[in-house]
Amino acid sequence: MSTTPADVLKMCKDHDVKCIDFKFMDFPGLWQHFTVPVSELSAESFEDGFGFDGSSIRGWKGIEESDMLIMPDPATAMIDPFNAATTLSLVCNVVDPITKEKYTRDPRNVALKAESYLKSTGIGDKSFFGPELEFFILDDARFSTAAQHGYFYLDSEEGRWNSGREENLDESGYSHNLAYKPRHKEGYFPVPPTDKFQDLRTEMMLIMLECGIQVETQHHEVATAGQAEIDMRFDTLTHVADKCLLFKYIVKNVALRHGKTVTFMPKPIFGDNGSGMHVHQSIWSGGKPIFAGNGYAGLSEMALHYIGGLLRHARALCAFTNPTTNSYKRLVPGFEAPVNLAYSQRNRSACCRIPMYSSSPKAKRIEWRCPDPSANPYLAFAAMLMAGLDGIQNKIDPGQALDKNIYDLPAEEAKQIKKVPASLEEALEALAEDHEFLLHGDVFTQDVIDGWISYKTSAEVTALRLRPHPHEFELYFDI
Repeated sequence: MSTTPADVLKMCKDHDVKCIDFKFMDFPGLWQHFTVPVSELSAESFEDGFGFDGSSIRGWKGIEESDMLIMPDPATAMIDPFNAATTLSLVCNVVDPITKEKYTRDPRNVALKAESYLKSTGIGDKSFFGPELEFFILDDARFSTAAQHGYFYLDSEEGRWNSGREENLDESGYSHNLAYKPRHKEGYFPVPPTDKFQDLRTEMMLIMLECGIQVETQHHEVATAGQAEIDMRFDTLTHVADKCLLFKYIVKNVALRHGKTVTFMPKPIFGDNGSGMHVHQSIWSGGKPIFAGNGYAGLSEMALHYIGGLLRHARALCAFTNPTTNSYKRLVPGFEAPVNLAYSQRNRSACCRIPMYSSSPKAKRIEWRCPDPSANPYLAFAAMLMAGLDGIQNKIDPGQALDKNIYDLPAEEAKQIKKVPASLEEALEALAEDHEFLLHGDVFTQDVIDGWISYKTSAEVTALRLRPHPHEFELYFDI
């Protein structure tokens, strides 16, 4: 049952709400917000919106187009679990105040247009996405760059490197290091006391449930230093993207309550596994799954063509699904992340996996394993859907499945398999060359594509290219 403006106003009254917090997205993928007294919210607010200054929002157009409106979505209403004053949170779309058209660089609007485009094709009426976000829970995170220095320093009570550290000093100064710190790449799934964050992850999970995120499981991940995963139940594209942002908000704030910090960086720690965001996806029509069939791994012809679209456009997709320079520290051939553009049932060494846990047609889906949690979920999910739809519309053949451990293939055979880009710069170049499929139905506009490439190139690729890297001093200082 959908929530109406009247329902939201009733929630405010029933919970004695004091404030309304409006959340919206910047271009790269972080929530922004501002707050008004509850007296400012009325039924008309959902049609008239609230004005704000968009001139300083990352990736948006300049000061000459800074006046913007946010339009609250009543379906996203919830009581914020972290504010001292009782606050009702609403996720918003951004609208041009003059034309009243949806702002093209608002990522949520892109996601909504992708869902509308799916319906217009007649292929299906719902697209379901199930992302698996991984992250690190840390005790210390320090970093700084300037003309004469650049460094980062991370620490965690669980970090294997602390196995010899003096800890828990008593009154006499004697150290009690209680050990039980996961070895590198052996954090999947130890019980406490090696897993030191069971209670913290459970608290995160329970708050997610209170806020309307249906959680399936939580567990320690592979890496040392508190790597974690909490899996939410799949939902329709825009709704699950909303939940990704709420997920991050909850995880970071619960960690802060306990004197911890969290990062969703794909590769914050050298020599151990990075954090991915595997994305399960399927399309339904009239209440029936269209990915189930009698083909390979129980897939329909449409599902195989959807995979064909993902594989064909994979290098361009990486500009949205792996959108940071740090993303490509994780996507390195021969290491833990899937970089090979192939598909296979059960096989986690391929970029595209078909899960085989259940024979039920309702469970039939594909899992795209390249993405990471630095992605803007609205743009990433919309781009994947558009690639898959292009595959279905053009009957793109995905080729033969590769049911082998790709990591162990002979060098000559491995060379024949195409791979994801090796850098953000390569991914942006691929997007510049291959984005026509994203423009269908005006889902991604040319302005969005150009703006994304321009922002990412100047703010990230060039910024990193200009700066010395700390490891370069290890390699070259005495040259």
